[in-house]
Amino acid sequence: MLTIKKIVIAISIWLFAMGSALAETKVNTEVLEAFAKQAQYLDIQISPEGKYIASTSRAEDGKVFVTVLDIKEQKVTALIRGSGNQSVGSVTWLNDERLLLTMVREIGSLEAPVPTGELLAIDADGSNQAILTGFRSETGDKRFSFVVDTLPLEPDVILVGSSSPNSENPFLDIDRMKISNGRRASAGRIPLRAYEGATPAVITDNNGNVLVAIAEDPNKDNAMVMMTRTSKDAEWEDFAEYPNYEPSFRPFGFLPDNLTLVGVSTLETDTWSLATLNIKTKKHEVLASHPKVDIQPIIGEQNGLFTEVFGVGYEYEEIGAMFFDGIKDVKTASVIASLFNTFKGQAISLASSTADNSKLVLSVGNANHPQKFYLYDSEANGLIELAQSRPWLDDVEIPESKLITYKARDGLEISAVLTLPPGKEAKDLPFILLPHGGPHGPYDTISRMDTDAKVFASHGYAVLQPNFRGSGGYGLPFEKMGFRNWGTTMINDMTDGTMHLVEQGIVDKDRMCVYGGSYGGYAALQSVVREPDLYQCTVGFVGVYDLDMMEELGDIPERQAGLNYLAKVLPQGKDRDFQSPIKNVDKIKVPVFIIQGEEDRRVPKEQAFALRDELEKHNKPYQWMMKSGEGHGFYKPENNIERWTEMLKFFNQHTSKS
Repeated sequence: MLTIKKIVIAISIWLFAMGSALAETKVNTEVLEAFAKQAQYLDIQISPEGKYIASTSRAEDGKVFVTVLDIKEQKVTALIRGSGNQSVGSVTWLNDERLLLTMVREIGSLEAPVPTGELLAIDADGSNQAILTGFRSETGDKRFSFVVDTLPLEPDVILVGSSSPNSENPFLDIDRMKISNGRRASAGRIPLRAYEGATPAVITDNNGNVLVAIAEDPNKDNAMVMMTRTSKDAEWEDFAEYPNYEPSFRPFGFLPDNLTLVGVSTLETDTWSLATLNIKTKKHEVLASHPKVDIQPIIGEQNGLFTEVFGVGYEYEEIGAMFFDGIKDVKTASVIASLFNTFKGQAISLASSTADNSKLVLSVGNANHPQKFYLYDSEANGLIELAQSRPWLDDVEIPESKLITYKARDGLEISAVLTLPPGKEAKDLPFILLPHGGPHGPYDTISRMDTDAKVFASHGYAVLQPNFRGSGGYGLPFEKMGFRNWGTTMINDMTDGTMHLVEQGIVDKDRMCVYGGSYGGYAALQSVVREPDLYQCTVGFVGVYDLDMMEELGDIPERQAGLNYLAKVLPQGKDRDFQSPIKNVDKIKVPVFIIQGEEDRRVPKEQAFALRDELEKHNKPYQWMMKSGEGHGFYKPENNIERWTEMLKFFNQHTSKS
């Protein structure tokens, strides 16, 4: 005969099994597979005369490779892959028959790929491959190199920057390099040192002369140092020094006069504006700005050279663009402007063009429309669809994402992306708060698709991605508001977004969870520390849970620049303990799901282990997932499918109506 205790345990196990079975039936595996599948096409580059297109694609193992297609013959002429764990970082046409590839190593989906310093040149048919730089180069030059200028007017030569890996803080050497064999001729030395994680950037004029050098100096608290000269034979001079996270000018190219730089600036505006700066007179002029958000330039090129700015794009309430008067290349600018009307509300960018701009390859898409590539042919005055990045999503009902705004408790306006489940009334929905990583610089946008949000919304959840103070995209003062407030006002902004949806009646206050990756993983735990009765569960993915540990482990504190950054943005003193989830586990009242990549270098697995230990010490319920071969984010589709499956079961179990 069963005792009362055994009966209770048996019933509890049965109820848990029933809950798990219910959760199981709610997971649509086909939807997960569709969103987990890597995009077929990442970029498409057309050759200068329009004979070939070269596309970069991601294979099932996560590595990026190149496919070259003869447009007229409609046949593949080459498939180019990296060796070992290398991926192709970028592909550029040097002339109509030869390509230049940069190589990278992928670390994790929440980190930028790391350049290897190797440059490869190869013919369009896959022959005559030459490793121009790096340890495997034919010349034996072991320096780390990157492309400075492809010199479109000299189809057999490129300009490269190189620094020695054996020197602690090397200077940057500039060389002219033959693309056939990698042989070099010196073009001078830049008087700025390369620090680990902070290689100087250089800008050439329209003749291929390096006239501007910019570097982040970790010995000056990561200040941006800018040096200039007015000709290739002139002496380098100090031009400006912009303290980190203070007003500055960031150039990206010269106008045809070779004296006027065009860039983005906060010297006269809070948000990043489009501006010019003359290196001779130092005259600064704002051309366009938006009072609420940063802008992005829409650039015009001719024969591979930057010639003018057609206008600016921005994202506030929707995706928009403004085009300038007095454009020289009216034809190309008109085509791009007309496409903004054709693809209303979508992000449009010029991926590549022929030398004479007679053919343009355009990328079009947003959070609700998977990226597509189009070829515009001016002779035919027609638009041809070249490729869809994810054609299989045509068979999936994609939940709609839109921008909303709400007021934080102190009156600050917060923008957010709200994704709602298809076919359901926006009323009393189960809810997931999804804060982004970073946190300073990144922001959530409707210009690209977030697969986490789409997966959860496809399973009936409303998903909110708030651009809390500290996020990028909304001006320098807005970003600085988050400094040292990781677990206070930044979390308040997220909580206020949740309560905004509750007050609107969109979400059910008794069926809410929070999930995020990287800093978002930190925020997911800190949210249930700060608001222990608001959410029903939380999920931390490759998250930071101990702020002290962040200064000791991972790749950020390995560099002085990283230590400077942490000293500026992390809470200090007693505030550090208050804002570290791991030191406040006793306040957590809800189940926790910890997900971690075993090879994560940005946020090492010790963070996850430490949180798990504290949860066990305080007898707090948790679930665990650790994946080998994954870093700061999961790349492998099968691992993301498993992650989403277990997360949805977890969410369903803790948000189901009793």
